[in-house]
Amino acid sequence: MSRVTRRETLKAIAAVGTAAAAAGTAAGCTTKGTTAMSTNGKAAAGKPAGDAILSVTPLGFPWRTHDPFLFCVHHDDHYPRGNPQFGPAASLAGRNIGQDFEGIDGWRMYHGELVPGFPQHPHRGFETVTVVRRGLLDHSDSLGAAARYGQGDVQWLTAGGGILHSEMFPLLSQEHPNPLELFQIWLNLPAAKKMVAPHFAMLWSQTIPRRVFQDEQGAPTEVALVAGKLGEVAPPAPPPNSWAAVADSDVAIWTIKMAPGARWTLPPAAPGSNRSLYFFQGPALHVDGRAISPGHEVEVRGDRALALEAGAGQVEALLLQGRPIGEPVVSYGPFVMNTREEIQQAFADYQRTQFGGWPWPSHEPVHGAAPDRFARRPDGKTERPV
Repeated sequence: MSRVTRRETLKAIAAVGTAAAAAGTAAGCTTKGTTAMSTNGKAAAGKPAGDAILSVTPLGFPWRTHDPFLFCVHHDDHYPRGNPQFGPAASLAGRNIGQDFEGIDGWRMYHGELVPGFPQHPHRGFETVTVVRRGLLDHSDSLGAAARYGQGDVQWLTAGGGILHSEMFPLLSQEHPNPLELFQIWLNLPAAKKMVAPHFAMLWSQTIPRRVFQDEQGAPTEVALVAGKLGEVAPPAPPPNSWAAVADSDVAIWTIKMAPGARWTLPPAAPGSNRSLYFFQGPALHVDGRAISPGHEVEVRGDRALALEAGAGQVEALLLQGRPIGEPVVSYGPFVMNTREEIQQAFADYQRTQFGGWPWPSHEPVHGAAPDRFARRPDGKTERPV
């Protein structure tokens, strides 16, 4: 998911030989046409060595991330009742259709014209990890794979050398509101893996471990493990070419839910790992004794245990952690590579091959009115959550 539209991508492809493309000028909402070497999780300048908190930053849209992560966005839309075309049964007047990110009335169409979401668009050079907490998402891609997932399910897609996909948010209920909440996280691939074959994986909600810890007063903290072990408990394996599949990558993607007043100590990560807590819901959270207001990223030292204490209400946070890849990052909208020349090649390849082409009759396909979750693999095999 990105703010770059399909129309803008096509314009950029047409200009692939221009000086703007050669300079890496950006069209997307991630690192915009820049070359960067990410930090390695060491204490920031001016911070005492014993201070576990490196920085506290307000959450934007998208959220700031650190190597090996490229991008993270929290979509939380309070969609109204649906219409027979699975779009909103509400006026779209005043919205910038095709680029609607304003949040009018508490929801957005994003790049969708009839149905909210992200119509067909390309990716190369990284992975998307999509955690759907509420509502349903319809996935379609150039491999021929399709899925409808939600209710805690996760899709992990290795774009590798190139894939087209769409991510639409069908509003199935015509009688009730259709809330949607999800995280989409972009995890970088190292140079040696950027051109691997695309890979489609589903992590159904019931396969994702959820550990519950109780403090001395019995207040629970629940940790859901999308990636990365916690003690001896491990989530399903990531895709085989993922940075998360490397034994010492220390990648973790966890959601943390704390009852009011709950206390829990986050165990240390490996030395040198980058680690951030994104406090996105709840009235108050104390991190290592410091009061944090909601809507902030707390960047912390990876090698330190961290005392967490919820305030008077329930608290939720997302944790992203990992050993940095430590390679140059050059991005242009939906492509993330190591050099500007590789970005130019990505556009040229997309122009020539369309990454296999688009096998669907619409740029924003929706998979019918039935709410059943499923995944249909590129080989035609279909699976459903148990």
